[in-house]
Amino acid sequence: MNRARGFTLIELMVSIGIIAVLAAILLPVIAKARERARIIVCMSNMRQIGIAFRMYIDDYDGAFPNTGDAYLWMGRRWRWPLAPYLAFTGQRDQAAPTDPNRSVGGMPSILFCPSDSTAPLKWDSTSYGYSAAFYHAPKQVNQMTTDDLTRLDRFPCVTQYEKGVRFADRKALAAEWLTNHDPLPVGWWDWRGSRNYLFVDGRAKYLRATSIHRAVNGWPDINLTRNGLGGYDIE
Repeated sequence: MNRARGFTLIELMVSIGIIAVLAAILLPVIAKARERARIIVCMSNMRQIGIAFRMYIDDYDGAFPNTGDAYLWMGRRWRWPLAPYLAFTGQRDQAAPTDPNRSVGGMPSILFCPSDSTAPLKWDSTSYGYSAAFYHAPKQVNQMTTDDLTRLDRFPCVTQYEKGVRFADRKALAAEWLTNHDPLPVGWWDWRGSRNYLFVDGRAKYLRATSIHRAVNGWPDINLTRNGLGGYDIE
């Protein structure tokens, strides 16, 4: 009678080796495909945010959001005036009702990029920034520094209107703050990496930081686009 033959040790080791080689080849491909899918989800978020901005502008006679808050460009801040258009259900934290950085009882939904591991820990699950060029006059923007965005608050907020936009397809309205889809997440004050950008015309595009024009602070910073909302960030 024929006896059933099992794997020899050498055959088993060869099989394990082949599986290891295949895994080494396939895992990076799978990881890239997964990240590409997340980029697309994030881009879809930005398009929906663009629709929210469009509805706000239409309801406010062509004005872009301006609450008088110099730090409105931060995701935790601009979400409040746009909340009705974003289907954002969060409420102010009653323990700190005047703090716009804190919310309770709501899901971040389209405000959060699925590749952003920093936002849930530091920024109340908000991944996108709004350009300060849309609530400062162009002359102000041309004089501002990075410190003016983060701590000095030297320039009063001035409501800007859609009629002041000269290049709707080239001026970014909002963008991912971090390069969430790259190994090293960096912000707008860095020339490395890529991120999704939302333009005034509602188009969203995934671009390298080096595709963005140098702002008045020397960085690819859509807050400080030269000539503000009358300027442009890409060719």
